[in-house]
Amino acid sequence: MLKITKFGGSSVADAGQFRKVKDIIESDPARRFVVVSAAGRKGPKDNKVTDLLYLCHAHIEYHVDYLPLFQLIEERFLEIKRELGLSTPIEAELKQMETRLPELSLDELVSRGEYFTAKLMADFLGFPFVDAKDVISMRYDGSFNYEDTSERLKGILAGCKQFVIPGFYGSTPDGRIRVMTRGGSDITGSILARCLHADVYENWTDVSGFLMADPRIVKNPKNIERITYSELRELSYMGASVLHEDAVFPIRKCNIPIHILNTNRPQDPGTIIMDSIENDPSDSLITGIAGKKDFVAVEIYQKHMSNAVGVIRRALSVFEKYNVSVEHIPSGIDSFSVVVQGSDVRSNIYDILSEIRETVKPDDIRLVEGIALIATVGRNMSARPGTSGRLFAALGNSGVNIRMIAQGSDEINIIVGVENKDFEKAISIIYKNFMEEEEQLQS
Repeated sequence: MLKITKFGGSSVADAGQFRKVKDIIESDPARRFVVVSAAGRKGPKDNKVTDLLYLCHAHIEYHVDYLPLFQLIEERFLEIKRELGLSTPIEAELKQMETRLPELSLDELVSRGEYFTAKLMADFLGFPFVDAKDVISMRYDGSFNYEDTSERLKGILAGCKQFVIPGFYGSTPDGRIRVMTRGGSDITGSILARCLHADVYENWTDVSGFLMADPRIVKNPKNIERITYSELRELSYMGASVLHEDAVFPIRKCNIPIHILNTNRPQDPGTIIMDSIENDPSDSLITGIAGKKDFVAVEIYQKHMSNAVGVIRRALSVFEKYNVSVEHIPSGIDSFSVVVQGSDVRSNIYDILSEIRETVKPDDIRLVEGIALIATVGRNMSARPGTSGRLFAALGNSGVNIRMIAQGSDEINIIVGVENKDFEKAISIIYKNFMEEEEQLQS
């Protein structure tokens, strides 16, 4: 058994969190390769090291004194070193970095948060430190070279069978450090899991996996114990995510499970993400519920539209012209709606409406604002007749007006549009309707 183990910023925020990480690593000999993010916030009023490094770069750009800011960063690392009694001589490297700050590229500068955190963690665990720039191979366009990364790992593993590596960055063919998008340490762990053919990729954070609904809306929602990548994609798109979206792609085809776990509650089961999951009678009918507010629908009406050619295409070309992503297109015989995020059209919605009138020449066009979209996701829904009818009936019986309905061809997702004011109520109704029955059956 081989586990790639990644710890997020909250898991390495201070000496106390380092101790929790060590207990987790030492509790399982399969945890031999450790990826760490930069030290995160110690508390609500604290700053993430990465944020401070970005701010440091801004100070340099605008010729503002950056040394007081860098000293805060320096003290964060030295405090961890002192409290844990570590011997890694990071002082000299920090001083050298301080003198070179104006010369460093933005990517190299912000990558130092992960670099120094990983150096300290390697010392604390007694593992070798491996620099990500020597392992994670990136092309000039930012894509990953998995073959080259695998070859580099072979050379490293010839000399050691365990290590700590910084997340968030790699290097291009010319040796320059290049960072990933924020949260990129998740991607580093995923790449290692793929290239090392791991059995499991453990992603340790400050939450115990995914919940079936937002706990700010639903009191004590159940934990999702197992979820497919497809279900995760649907829920993540609606904002329910504790994992960097791009971390899925390197390992999905390899069917390596991702296990989301809580550093502060390692006894919790967490959530396991897999490419496919065999049907289990004990699994919930729905996997999760997520949603967002403030969508806009442009409703277009035209007589005999079903006999016309190109009406929808012409309308969509207007949205494309304004670089607006279309979320859904529910349609009828003589009408269709184009649903987009309100923030995407805030400054140009009336220009878009004017061009649609000119391009499509509809009989009528209406703008509906303040729509919330709610996705009910579940891999088991397609096998249970009447699921969608049950969902619609529950909302209707509770006085929630459904403004739109959309369902994918894979039948793992039912999306309803309701008014913003009914958003929280609708999610609570859906959760209660499906979960109460399951709890009764289980009891």
